[in-house]
Order: sequence, then C-alpha cells, then structure tokens
Amino acid sequence: MCGAAPQRRSRADGYLLGVDVGTATTKGILSDTSGRVVATARRSHVMSIPRPGWAEMDPDMWWSDVCAVTREILLTSGVDTESVIGVGLSAIGPCMAPLDSADQPVRPALLYGIDARAHGQITVLEERIGTERIRQLSGMDLSSQAVGPKIRWLREVEPESWARTARIVTASSFLVHRMTGRHVIDHHQAGHVIPLYDPAKLAWTDTFAESVADPAMLPELGWSDDIAGLVGTRAAEDTGLALGTPVIVGGVDAVQEGLSVGVSEPGQLMVMYGSSAFFVLVTDERNPAPPLWCLPGALEGTWVLAAGMSTTGSATAWLRDWAMADRDFDQLFASAAEVEPGARGLLFLPYLSGERTPINDAAARGIIAGLSLDHGRPEIFRALLEGVGHGIRQNISLLAEAAEVHSIHAVGGGTASDTWLQIVSDIIGREQVVAAQSNGASLGNAFLAGVAVEAVQLADLPGWVGTTRRIVPDPTAADVYDRAHEDFDALYRQTRDVVHHLANG
Repeated sequence: MCGAAPQRRSRADGYLLGVDVGTATTKGILSDTSGRVVATARRSHVMSIPRPGWAEMDPDMWWSDVCAVTREILLTSGVDTESVIGVGLSAIGPCMAPLDSADQPVRPALLYGIDARAHGQITVLEERIGTERIRQLSGMDLSSQAVGPKIRWLREVEPESWARTARIVTASSFLVHRMTGRHVIDHHQAGHVIPLYDPAKLAWTDTFAESVADPAMLPELGWSDDIAGLVGTRAAEDTGLALGTPVIVGGVDAVQEGLSVGVSEPGQLMVMYGSSAFFVLVTDERNPAPPLWCLPGALEGTWVLAAGMSTTGSATAWLRDWAMADRDFDQLFASAAEVEPGARGLLFLPYLSGERTPINDAAARGIIAGLSLDHGRPEIFRALLEGVGHGIRQNISLLAEAAEVHSIHAVGGGTASDTWLQIVSDIIGREQVVAAQSNGASLGNAFLAGVAVEAVQLADLPGWVGTTRRIVPDPTAADVYDRAHEDFDALYRQTRDVVHHLANG
C-alpha cells in the first residue's frame, strides 16, 4: 500500500474523472458510477525525436494537457466540481523523467521502449551485473523498455543534468505528484525499473544501486487503485477540481486500457492498437517468460505477462504524412481493403524506431521488400498493416506458449478500422473481441477511481464495458498468411546485419 494518504468520504451518486496522456493524444472522460460517460475532451500533442532512436516529451506539457482536458470536461458537463468523487490518471510508460530538488523537470523525459538510446548502457549493465543475475531478479531481460539503462544513460552522457537530478519519476507518477504533492508509482510500472525493483518482494532493491541509482530517488510504491493523495491547492486552481478530491495511483495507459474492455481475469489478453502496440495477458501467478515482461498487475495480488511493439499506429501516420498526405485514413484503409491478402507480394517490417518484443532490437529498422513498378499506395499501405499483424502474431504466439490465452480483446484507436482488425485476425487465426465504447484508458482510470472510493465494485466492470462485436478470421486467407509469416521472420534474420550497419553508420 502507498502510505496513509487522507481519504475524503465518497458518494455513490457522484462522478468519476479519468484522464490518460498517450503518445499522440491526451484524452479524458467524466462518468457516473454506472459507467455512463457524460463528457469527454481531448488534446493532441507531438513527441520530439531529436535524433534517430530517441523519443522525448516535456513533462510540463503532460500537465498542461491534463489541466486543459479537465477544465473542458468540467465546463461542458456542467457538473458541480464537488460531485467529482475520484480522479484516475494514466500515461505513456514507463518513461524516465528526472526532477530537480524543487520537483521541476531537469530535461525532457525519455519515453518508453520507442526511445532506444540506452543500448550501450544495456550492454554495460549486462557486463557488470550479468545477464542471468538480472533475469533472476526481475524475471526479464534488459531492453529499450527498461528504465534502469536510461537512468545510467543520463548519468554517463549528461552529467550536468544528473548532478541536478534529485528524483526519477515516470509520466503517470509525475502527474499524480502535480495533483497531490505525493510521489507514488504503481507496482506494474516499477517492475520496468530494472534492476532496481524486486518483483518477488514487491519492493525497491539497492542491490545494484551503484550501477544505476539510489532507490531513494524513486517514488513510493502502491497499487493502481490505491488512493495516492488528494487534489492540492495549486492543482485545484490549475484543473478546476475541488480541493481534496481523491486521486488514485493509476499507472500506464496499456493496463488501464485493458480494464476498459474488461480484461481482468486470467486468460484474457488485451491487444492495444495505439501509436505503439501493447499486449497484456492476465495470469493467476507470477510466470517469468523472457523475452516477455512479467509484471505485477494493476490490482494487488494480480500478475500479467506483457509485450510491446514500438511503432504501429505511429507507423501508419508516418507513411500517410510522408507519402500519402493527400489521402485521409478512411481512404487509405478503404483502398487497402481492396488489395488481396499478401499485398501482392509485398512485406513490410514496421521497425521504424527499433523494436521491442519479441526481437528486442534497438537497431532494427523498417524494410519494404518485394517492390515493383506495378505496386502502388494501396499495396504499400496494406503491407504495413500486414507487417504489424505479423508482429502481433509473433507476440501472441509467445504469450500463448507461456500461459493460457482464452480470449483476445482489441482496444485503441486502431480498432476504428475493421479492415485492420480483419487483417490481424486473419494473420493470427484467432477471433478478436472489440468493445462498443472506445474511451480506452480514461474509462479504466475512472473505473479504478470508483473502486478506490468504494463507489464501484470490481464485479461492476462488465457493465462498464458494454456490448462487444467480434472479428472472426477468414480461413481462406490462412495459407497465404502462414507463408508470408515465415517470410516475415526470415526477412528480419537475413537483413539484420546490414540494417545494423546502416543504423550505426
């Protein structure tokens, strides 16, 4: 638990605020305690890419977005701020944001696995500590998703920034601090702060502090549905929320997004179609299975196996902006739907910012193979959608080898396209369940806030999710995609050395 934060008395007839800061958009919702959404708001933003393999954001921008979205929701809903009985926040993660002694950002935050700059520090830590010792402690291998190497990068590459750093936080824990004045992080995210977190003990460890950082610089630990604190005076002024409103610990967007579509029981797998792809499989026990990530879940006593791809939705946006700016996404998906499975002989490795699971290769890069003069934009766009589908198949195969997968629940902006969902179901050969509502992590945040203030029970989750639709695989596409999947695997292996040379050149 995360200490003795004061708790304001809740009312079952109140409202719950959920806000999520994603890679491209900050989204918020206000719901009643039955899950009925009464107001929404969103703000778009961009990440900074100072050089290839780097990805950064300004923490102050996160807070500015949260304030703007919250104020708009309160204004448009007409709800009395005193009726808001709980707040849940989530964000992209796990990020690495250094703060000074006044809790102000020292520099832009290093983002989650799409920021692959610390590959050299991964090598150093593996040599100093030992790959097997790291795996024994964390149940995972170091990768671009791990926060520890990024902390070491800051120490080695920007010593002046490190000298000013008094605390290391993530995006969600930064927002919770701005709301409440308390530094708290959820156990799930903490599990990515390798090698400073011991999942067997659910606690920070100083065993390898000399190689990374003193765990005293990290936030206090809690579960996502713990109350982290109450809205403070400055936050009340900035957001329009009532002073003393309870704020939960929250966490990363992917886990809360899973809750928003009902993923809470062992065997349920969430596939998040966002700027990146994320996978969360609920398990009934801790089950390390590298290269997958084995982590505590959102709620005390729960565990998940997780995985993530670096560029999915962001890859489609890149391709549209770079080569197809005269078409909107509806046109592009419609044209891709007219192309037969296999994209007329094209393969697209979607590794535009390295790749996380299953290859854990920061130097991986995108490849389009099989191009000819009679290929056009529809085939290239479909090849990208299929390339993401093949990456999803790789990850689901690993997850299914490690634990039972009873159902697959799709969520995120990419689910707006039945074309993409059908392509993926055809490639993986499995049905996907899609919730009717698309409020994502914001809804999950509001639900957990309701649980925290005892206005909602976990058993109420299905009612919040609502009706679903199902995407059933087309068996006639199986042979084409099975052969293409073999080629997809081979294309990466056979081009890896050349691509690494280019990436490091």
